[in-house]
Amino acid sequence: MKERDVKTGEKVLVLGAGQLGAAVLTWLIPAVNQRNGAVSVIVSPDSRDQQGNLKSDIHQKLTDAGAKFISVDVAASTIDALKNHFADFDTVINCMGFVAGAGTQIKITRAVLEAGVSRYFPWQFGVNYDVVGKGSGQPVWDEQYDVRTLLREQNMTEWVIVSTGMFTSFLFEPAFDVVNLSKKTINALGSWETQVTVTSPADIGRLTTEIYLHQPRVANEVVFVAGETTSYGKLAETVERITKQTFAKNVLTLPALLAALDLHPDDQMLRYRAAFARGDGMWWPMSNTWNVQNNMPTQNIESWLKTII
Repeated sequence: MKERDVKTGEKVLVLGAGQLGAAVLTWLIPAVNQRNGAVSVIVSPDSRDQQGNLKSDIHQKLTDAGAKFISVDVAASTIDALKNHFADFDTVINCMGFVAGAGTQIKITRAVLEAGVSRYFPWQFGVNYDVVGKGSGQPVWDEQYDVRTLLREQNMTEWVIVSTGMFTSFLFEPAFDVVNLSKKTINALGSWETQVTVTSPADIGRLTTEIYLHQPRVANEVVFVAGETTSYGKLAETVERITKQTFAKNVLTLPALLAALDLHPDDQMLRYRAAFARGDGMWWPMSNTWNVQNNMPTQNIESWLKTII
């Protein structure tokens, strides 16, 4: 393994520049540039127009900041093809998410390991898959558990898992149907006492960069971060207090969600609701988080909500 301090000019590859990837890159690019390193980003070929220009203004800004964008269809690529893309890099940070389809996270991980990358941050920006295990009703989560197993079975590539809980914005996604600001409805998943940990994408980007840079080097570790850990009951209180409005409130119990899932097994949002209604593995105490232990303030639900209303 290449023993390299991040201060000595690392070549870092970020997979994906969507909501999370862009948040990571905003902090990562200047940090790596200051250390005489270089940041490259893999995005899908349809991120460019017919003239080869990046379509997204955000992507163009990241290019202007010093990132090199590479077009690769990760979902269609073989392990060997990906391995060739990864081989030149010291660190790979995977921000690609589940959009690339089932099996992609395992494929990416195998390619990273076969390429001999020194350090890997897998796409694990979510719940505690060690606690969730397999059979949560969310097949992509089963794959996340398998990614952890694969990483722990080898000792050539250092890995860092950043557990973030749910993205704060996802709580307010109308299709997810927990908080619907326009319809003024709040649905608790499981019960009003069920807990959930959330972190804003901006904080995830900042904290991931800080964890990447931290000395002594963080390696082969699950690092927990959080903007807030709350119950659905406290969430409802926060939403009504900040919006100064009364919401219709309802509980979506786990048995009811599982029954609905039997009828609609391909409903992805229903799968997420059922998984989060289980409670276990979906939250952790703030005192256990890297940000609290390192005195790094994060955005809670109240302050995030104030930015959008």
